[in-house]
Amino acid sequence: MASKLHISGSTLWKIAAFGFVLALGTVYIGWDQFLRDGTTGFNEPLAFNVYPDGSIEQLADSLVENDILSKKSGFLWLAKLTGWEDQIKAGHYEAKVGSSNKDLLSMLRRGEQTPIHMVVPGGTRKERLIRSMARKMAFSDQDLTAALNDVALAEELGTDTTHLWAAMIPDTYFFFWLAKPEDVIRKIKTRYDNIYQSAKESGASIPENLTADEVLRMAGIVEWESAFVPEKATIAGVYFNRIKNRWPLQADPTVQYAIMKREGEKRRLLFKDYELRDPYNTYRFKGLPPGPITNPSLTSIESVLKPEEHGYFFFVAKGDGQHLFSRTLSEHTKKAQEYYRIMRQRRAEQAAKASASD
Repeated sequence: MASKLHISGSTLWKIAAFGFVLALGTVYIGWDQFLRDGTTGFNEPLAFNVYPDGSIEQLADSLVENDILSKKSGFLWLAKLTGWEDQIKAGHYEAKVGSSNKDLLSMLRRGEQTPIHMVVPGGTRKERLIRSMARKMAFSDQDLTAALNDVALAEELGTDTTHLWAAMIPDTYFFFWLAKPEDVIRKIKTRYDNIYQSAKESGASIPENLTADEVLRMAGIVEWESAFVPEKATIAGVYFNRIKNRWPLQADPTVQYAIMKREGEKRRLLFKDYELRDPYNTYRFKGLPPGPITNPSLTSIESVLKPEEHGYFFFVAKGDGQHLFSRTLSEHTKKAQEYYRIMRQRRAEQAAKASASD
């Protein structure tokens, strides 16, 4: 007759205790690796990008290198055990304070991205505008340049490649990191189109029946003339008075733009510059320049759509960022001479200070 295996009560207790300890250890390891805060203890959300062609190992390495994950083992184990490694969505994300590996992986597989704040600067040149817009996005400067120079895209948006970049109205926009440059351009250009269309439908006619592209050209001149918003509509009114009376615009910013095209940078204008044979020189050629000189701010656009009605034909800088306006040439000449006197005095004082410091 077979003998029976006898296990004492103390042995059973030891086995049970061992199993309990083992289970407890397993639970602890699972909590420690998967559910416990797996970050480095940062105090505010940290941003990171997940690239479309990257592996889970590359992502884990990047999170550690950028001081988001304290260690990558639990992150990788959980990703592989759950199969989530194949469900991660590319994009721009923010790791929240106290995130566990499970929290991070859940966010990534659901594609809960954080939009990028794209800052579009105003009153700048095309190259700088492009650099600023592309700085935080997945696309490059070259990608955005190609899109702005795409004839088909410009035609789709009712303009041409000469004017498209100037319709990038300055503001802070929100885009997903992987947004295509064409979609970014469409969104911002549509905003400008809506502003122009609203002005047409408001009951007040567009001054001089300017087209949407012509408004950009005029607004760009106002943008470079003054940063003092309260006088922008007054300046726009001066230019419309000149147009109505068949005068040349005689806008210094257009001469400045012609110089910048040739020399690469702005500088103080000289008397000889006003004789420059360039289509952007509105001292020599009547009407608006052939294209925009910058991307104007909303306040400059509004000043052109709703210019101030007055009898001014001239204005001159006061030296403090504002301008003095005149109705006649003789009045303007006196104010201009006063401005030049102030500038000479200011330069002399600066030279004296520089000499004294040597």
